Amino acid sequence: MIKKTLPIITVRLEKIVGGGQTIATEENGRKLFVWGGLPGELVEVQLTKKRSKMAEGFVFKVIEPSKNRIEPRDPESYLSTSPWQIMDFDSEQHFKSALIEEAFELHDIVLPEPISVFTDNQQYEYRNKIEFSWYWNKNTELLDLAFFRRGSHGKMPVNGTSLANPNINKAALALRDLLRTKLNIHAFMLKTVIIRCNESGNVAMQLYVKEQNFALLTKSDLEFLKTSANMIGFELIFSNPLSPASVINKKLQEWGTTHLTDTIFDTQFIYTIDGFFQINIPVYTQALTDMKKWVKKGKPLVDMYSGVGTIGLTIGSDDVTLIEINENAVAEARQNIQNLKTKKSVRLLLASSENALDYINSNSTIIVDPPRAGLHKDVVEKLLAESPERIIYLSCNPVTQARDVAILSEKYGILYHRGYNFFPRTPHIEHLVILEIRN
Repeated sequence: MIKKTLPIITVRLEKIVGGGQTIATEENGRKLFVWGGLPGELVEVQLTKKRSKMAEGFVFKVIEPSKNRIEPRDPESYLSTSPWQIMDFDSEQHFKSALIEEAFELHDIVLPEPISVFTDNQQYEYRNKIEFSWYWNKNTELLDLAFFRRGSHGKMPVNGTSLANPNINKAALALRDLLRTKLNIHAFMLKTVIIRCNESGNVAMQLYVKEQNFALLTKSDLEFLKTSANMIGFELIFSNPLSPASVINKKLQEWGTTHLTDTIFDTQFIYTIDGFFQINIPVYTQALTDMKKWVKKGKPLVDMYSGVGTIGLTIGSDDVTLIEINENAVAEARQNIQNLKTKKSVRLLLASSENALDYINSNSTIIVDPPRAGLHKDVVEKLLAESPERIIYLSCNPVTQARDVAILSEKYGILYHRGYNFFPRTPHIEHLVILEIRN
């Protein structure tokens, strides 16, 4: 059965909404969510999904462009990686502020100060981690790096991304060329490659393959990657081809230093290629600087959803509790605790935050940095019951943060708030709120 191609329609775009798309209203009243367009533009949209009450698509042709439209750096792949490459940076900052304000207004919360979104103005080359897929180009009969096309299962060949540290793109192309020429590898044998770069420019990578008997890289292969891509570590990993995710089922080969290190606030952190660590360290450091101002000296600090400990171990008091559910992150946090230069009392707990409620108490400062879903309802209820004096809430989703703050407003007021542009040229926003118990 041949899948029917959806039509191209002409619409006037209205406003940018929370997910980063621009919304329009079709003649029949159906709402259309569009990638690649700006408010006020008249555009032709290729539909990718159509239902009775809503549809999705991407801009196929711009008829009347916005004055804020610019040419994307990655014209072929920006929709997949960074769909806000089409607007000038001032507009991006404005829209991110507006989306934070809108999220809180939905819960009848008026933020006490005008919303600002911090940026270090580095719009490109900021990401220290990229995952590429693979593509077999039938025209050239060559292996290519690839990204998935937004809204489909199809892929597009790429030579890198302008969001990445240049050393990542260099390493990706070096690996591609090695697989192309010397090893004669086809795309069906490969799953993905994850490449990570630290602040010093050192690169480590994991190549995920679908065959357990995949040929190991030779000494000369690894030397080629070392000299041409500043690679310090490499892992060859078998990953079950029946699973779409890049999961480690078996390490077939390991070479060099496969853990990277970076220093934040004089604290050295070690992290794996595929592990959780901040993508944009300079902007993250500013967020930590702002958070540190609200940590009371002498008070115990509980860092929930703590990851590898980058918040609690840098800005925490002498008494810190880290709570994290991911086993790999906890293992890395344990190593980071051992590397501490100061004599802090640190407790590390492998548990979900909702299963560690006993650590929330009135005498501690509580830091929460939850996933996009926001705080678990049991955590919110425990915070209200114990009423710690101060809650420091960093969020990657202002919509769920606003929901949680609305519930906590029963006892808490907002002392301070600030946005952070961790991911320029994308719709993603980080937002910090400092909550203080009302007397």
